[in-house]
Amino acid sequence: MKNKNARSFKAAALQMSCSDDKQANIDKAEQQIREAAAAGANLICLQELFHGLYPCQTEDHDRFEEAEPIPGPITEHMQGLAKELGIVLVVSMFERRAAGLYHNTAVVFDDDGRQCGIYRKMHIPDDPLYYEKFYFTPGDLGFRSFETSLGRVGVCVCWDQWFPEAARMTALTGAEVLVYPTAIGWHPSEKEEFGASQYSAWQTMMRSHSIANGIHVVAPNRVGMEGDIQFWGGSFISDPYGNVLCQAAHDKEQILYADLDLSLMNTARTHWPFLRDRRIDAYSGLCKRFIDETTNG
Repeated sequence: MKNKNARSFKAAALQMSCSDDKQANIDKAEQQIREAAAAGANLICLQELFHGLYPCQTEDHDRFEEAEPIPGPITEHMQGLAKELGIVLVVSMFERRAAGLYHNTAVVFDDDGRQCGIYRKMHIPDDPLYYEKFYFTPGDLGFRSFETSLGRVGVCVCWDQWFPEAARMTALTGAEVLVYPTAIGWHPSEKEEFGASQYSAWQTMMRSHSIANGIHVVAPNRVGMEGDIQFWGGSFISDPYGNVLCQAAHDKEQILYADLDLSLMNTARTHWPFLRDRRIDAYSGLCKRFIDETTNG
């Protein structure tokens, strides 16, 4: 178990391919979690909706059967693993909150098995092959971070990663590490022309969150072909200066490891004092959809 007074630790991002066999996916995740813990990882992060195929390529009412309550079988199993292995564990899952009410939810467990809290995905996309609005109610808990034995861990999920406001709000709750469980990939017809730039934009956006907020970012993504999406893997971990500490391949399962030194957070923020120089008196326009100068709002 990690020394709770330490300010550095090893993080792991698990990049998996998934099948339509829920138990097989859970078993594979457990195997990777155990492997990462044996390699010395203290914080282990799973990809978005790790327990099944990405459900949102179609609008299919039968897919709601894949959701589980919290607590439920998945969370109870993962809670036991966190306690057994003495790890902080971030788990992304399809939550059944009540009849007809479902969320895309991340759960954080501490190294003693305690559930530190949950985060419900705030930004819900609706794009070709990503019909998430059909399945998921937008989160109603706000942007959050959770006190763990390693420090404060913040979580946002996939589409949240494109919004600077989400990263900033999570950082302002005291997050020292920001985890983005992700399921993103290429449409095969677009990959040759746009694939490199799409991946670059995705990684650049999250590296900018590291820089602007002075925090580490851990981004585990799924990999492999599912239906009409080639999930592009490429999971990575960046430091508070936006440096990519490690990056996974685009075409295979992989466990990424990086040593996170939380003391860099203070160094980065004192040398690049963005939080100090924020003009919080001048940002009211952020609460508007758009600022139309011709009508003064």
